[in-house]
Amino acid sequence: MDGLGRRLRASLRLKRGRGGSAQDNSEEAAKESERAQEHCLTNFAGGQHFFEYLLVVSLKKRRSGEDYEPTITYQFPKRENLLRGQQEEEERLLSAIPLFCFPDGNEWAPLTEYPRETFSFVLTNVDGSRKIGYCRRLLPAGPGPRLPKVYCIISCVGCFGLFSKILDEVEKRHQISMAVIYPFMQGLREAAFPAPGKTVTLKSFIPDSGTEFISLTRPLDSHLEHVDFNSLLQCLSLEQIVQIFASAVLERRLIFLAEDLSTLSQCIHAAAALLYPFSWAHTYIPVVPESLLATVCCPTPFMVGVQMRFLQEVTESPMEEVLLVNLREGTFLMSVGDEKDILPPKLQDDILDALGQGINDLQTSEQINEHVSGPFVQFFVKTVGHYASYIKREANGQGHFQERAFYKALNSKANRRFVKKFVKTQLFSLFIQEAEKSKNPPAVLTCSSLLYSGSFGTDIVQKLHWNPKDKGYVLHMITTAAEWSMSFSFFGFFLTYIRDFQKISLRVETNLHGLTLYDTSPCPINNERTRLLTRDL
Repeated sequence: MDGLGRRLRASLRLKRGRGGSAQDNSEEAAKESERAQEHCLTNFAGGQHFFEYLLVVSLKKRRSGEDYEPTITYQFPKRENLLRGQQEEEERLLSAIPLFCFPDGNEWAPLTEYPRETFSFVLTNVDGSRKIGYCRRLLPAGPGPRLPKVYCIISCVGCFGLFSKILDEVEKRHQISMAVIYPFMQGLREAAFPAPGKTVTLKSFIPDSGTEFISLTRPLDSHLEHVDFNSLLQCLSLEQIVQIFASAVLERRLIFLAEDLSTLSQCIHAAAALLYPFSWAHTYIPVVPESLLATVCCPTPFMVGVQMRFLQEVTESPMEEVLLVNLREGTFLMSVGDEKDILPPKLQDDILDALGQGINDLQTSEQINEHVSGPFVQFFVKTVGHYASYIKREANGQGHFQERAFYKALNSKANRRFVKKFVKTQLFSLFIQEAEKSKNPPAVLTCSSLLYSGSFGTDIVQKLHWNPKDKGYVLHMITTAAEWSMSFSFFGFFLTYIRDFQKISLRVETNLHGLTLYDTSPCPINNERTRLLTRDL
């Protein structure tokens, strides 16, 4: 039972936006980047390839002018004998990547010191397939002033922590020689992406160091493996995080500002992950390149990240109903003004209380992610968790959502007012459309998905003995009752065929080739037959 969240992420399709006028290469990048939705990438069960490309992007001086242009200087693997359509798709992808590796613009100068940055971006192809770029930008080793370069891994799977470790290994080998990178990446490419909670071990040889064994472990709670809520907690207060969540739920325009790329991409990924198990279905660009700043003028909803150096350009752009978040100062530079009143007051207080309890005692990033995600998941359970009961199905299995009866079923007027707005959003509409098409009502899966989502700890799967005071006890009892109900229903369905089974005769014919099992001489008795489970008609 993968549950509601996984089914959502696999089914939702993104809405394409428009980024405004730009240069030819930026237009291609806009087509690849808009509708990006990195936080809700499909939770791969394992067996997928780790990556598609390893690229090194360097700054090369243009022939005309003194500025620099990001260019791919290394690519692994180089694909040959591609069909025309595949080749065009690869060229379009590779032409967009350098723009996102250096979103700061082209005005660079050789440096002697530069802080290392790790960030990610997302590209969405015309067919809806998503690719994530994991980047490590740094100053290469060497004497004198140098230009930074970027190691970029393009993959279809989302796991920021795991790919950060891979980038560490790539960086270490590149300092020795580019030739040392090839066997490591080839071994990684041949290895299967591990299932949640599993580990894959690679053997790699490094000159002067010998053979090394590298273990790459995937978190057990896979839906949060690409998220770091700690970055968001360090930049904003709990009240501000809840207001950002409220704005995202109603699909408003959100802009995040930060100095460095690492903070910017991590915070916007975390903000989008607050919507789990729903998915942001509009323009989503974690780091907006300079040539695509016109995106902030779009009339459609968007969630984008912009470097602080472009603050003046952003504030001077014509924008309506936007929440402008300054991550450096922890303030809202622009807001609609009603962010505190979007969520029902009682449920908003419940979120804040749950977030504040024991947050200072958490140590690992996994604990922080579970602690932050849980209250927002519970919010959706309390407001829209009853949706499956209001999908009426026809004989062919097609469902029809009873919207009016759905929100009228809520007793609280405040909850009802919120849900009446939420059901009009694309987040909810796309989910309901998928639920209507599904012939298997997901009601039984809902509680199970929430129970095993990580909100109640990562040891739930191994838990055998439950106490009524344990977290998740109620959901455990509901899922247990649902499983037993399904078992008895199936058994009852099986019994309806008892008359048909009685009309079936099963014969077993045995041929003995010896008097004993150890005697190979012919047996005088041939074709010994026994009738089993027969009924004379």
